[in-house]
Amino acid sequence: MRERTIASHFARAVLGGARRHGYDYSGLLQQLGISPELLDEPRARIAPEQFTQLIQALWLALDDEYLGFGQAPSRPGSFAMMCHAVIHCRSLDKALNRGLLFYSLFPGAPRLTLSREDEWVRLSLDDSQLWDPDHFLSESLLVIWHRFGSWLIGQRIRLEQATFSYPRPEHGAEYDLLFSCPLEFSRGQSSLLFHSRYLAMPLLQDERTLKHFLERSPADLLSRPDDGDSLSSRLRRLLSRDSSRWPDLEAVAAHLHISPQTLRRHLREEGSSFQELKDQLRRDIAIYHLGRADLSLQQIAEQLGFSEPSAFHRAFKKWTGLTPGAYRAQES
Repeated sequence: MRERTIASHFARAVLGGARRHGYDYSGLLQQLGISPELLDEPRARIAPEQFTQLIQALWLALDDEYLGFGQAPSRPGSFAMMCHAVIHCRSLDKALNRGLLFYSLFPGAPRLTLSREDEWVRLSLDDSQLWDPDHFLSESLLVIWHRFGSWLIGQRIRLEQATFSYPRPEHGAEYDLLFSCPLEFSRGQSSLLFHSRYLAMPLLQDERTLKHFLERSPADLLSRPDDGDSLSSRLRRLLSRDSSRWPDLEAVAAHLHISPQTLRRHLREEGSSFQELKDQLRRDIAIYHLGRADLSLQQIAEQLGFSEPSAFHRAFKKWTGLTPGAYRAQES
């Protein structure tokens, strides 16, 4: 499946800590092929690998895995050392508690805690002391701990709820990709809720798999949106199997053994629509090929099901704020 693209908001947000510390990142953006024009366009998207490289480069430049958003810096290598400290734990419960204990040893580190609520477990973050105007570090810490825990046990931990201590941000639509669960804003704390059964599960990873995991993590964990259990995620996986043939809503509903009306209603409840999902997938496939220069604009238009290139040009500009030609030019 083609990787989902990353909203330009997150690239702008991650640069906030660098700006705060007076770091000139213009050369870094040029090196990564990310143009300032792209960052200034609210609808624009960047490839996941570009986002991973941007985060990794900023860690080194700022000498801080918190990217300038914490009370105190977290030296590069801290996350890797924590992973080595937990990899031989017998259960996820032991691993998470040891990992959180590791970070609690550092003065000024964001405070994360695990607590039981009947058969549920809540991972809570105290983000009250962070300098984090775009909530980038808060989002990152919750996402990283959820996906790191899922990686340790070899299966996705299903989230029941995510709460946030702040109002729904302007980029709130992206939260479904980050957390794939019911969201609540302006709550007393930022937290994730999941079933306690996961805590008893054994770790399926070891030193060998950890070495490969750490080559791109935790940046990779942030760059890979969470394809969870929602109908929207299932439909995206179904549509992406063969993007040369785009089934209509009736055909997809028949495949899922439900009526078209039921499919529309379920998508509406998730805040989405069939056309919106299809357009998001076509946008991401177009960006994938535009960044690699492996197909001409006409070939990309044909693969995406457009009868003529001009229709593709209009649609792509509507999706991203840039024409396909302009997008390819700034990527090269």
